[in-house]
This record gives sequence, structure tokens and C-alpha cells, in this order.
Amino acid sequence: MKIKPKEEIEAFLKSIGEPMGIEVVEADFKMSKNPSLTVYIDKEGGVDLDTCEKFHRAIDEPLDNFDLTNGLSYTLNVSSLGLDRPFKTEGDYLKNIGLEVEFKLYSPLKGKKEFEGVLKEYHGTSITVTIEGEDIKFGINQITKITKLIRV
Repeated sequence: MKIKPKEEIEAFLKSIGEPMGIEVVEADFKMSKNPSLTVYIDKEGGVDLDTCEKFHRAIDEPLDNFDLTNGLSYTLNVSSLGLDRPFKTEGDYLKNIGLEVEFKLYSPLKGKKEFEGVLKEYHGTSITVTIEGEDIKFGINQITKITKLIRV
């Protein structure tokens, strides 16, 4: 089955979300026995169930007309990012400058692969994190996963 490119789907969804104050972060189409499109959204102040339902209703009919699957039926899901969602976009990094993050490296640095600190700067291909009072620069390609630190 041929579906429209991910970038085209996301651009289409963003054109609906932006006027609503909703950021479409990612659209993930899974081809399986029961194909599905999951749209991950965010907004200022966070996403609740009402926001997901509102956006689902707003995109349901336009997606049918957009016909991303060339007529094949699929299940549409709209979801928040979740509290522990890994950073994927430049916006994820920029929104979290000054906040505590936790991340894992592919290769150990000073015998450790896991770190916590304050995200100080984002430079496109690298970040600077303050760890125990010391600013350390990491290449984005060194990091397997980075998330906002959630303390419970």
C-alpha cells in the first residue's frame, strides 16, 4: 500500500493545528493488520483528553478528503506526548532550556552513560548541560535519549 509521505501528512495536520494553538509534533503511521495513524500533539499549558478529542474531531473529515492511504481504512488516534517523551525536535530542546533533563549516551563519559543536569544551551548539533556546576557540551549524535527530568 502506498501512503503519502510523512512530511506531507505532518504539514497537512500542522495547517489545521496551528490556528487552534495545537502543535503537531509527529504523525506516525503503522502498517499492520489494523493500520493506524497516531498524531502526537502538544500545546501551551499541556494537553488533556478534551484537547485530544477536539483535535481528533477537527482532523477527521479533512483527513478523509486528504486521502493519505489512497482509500484504505485505518484507525485515527490523537495523543499527548506524555511526560517522559524523548526530545525529537529543535522545539523540544528550546522549550526545555533552563530546565532539568536526564539523558543517556551511546558511549560512556568518565565511566558513566547516564546523566542529569540543567539544559543550558542548544546549538543545533550540540547541547550544553550544567552538571554539578560544570558546563559540559555534548553532541546530539552522542545522545541515545534525552527527556525532561520528572521528580516524584
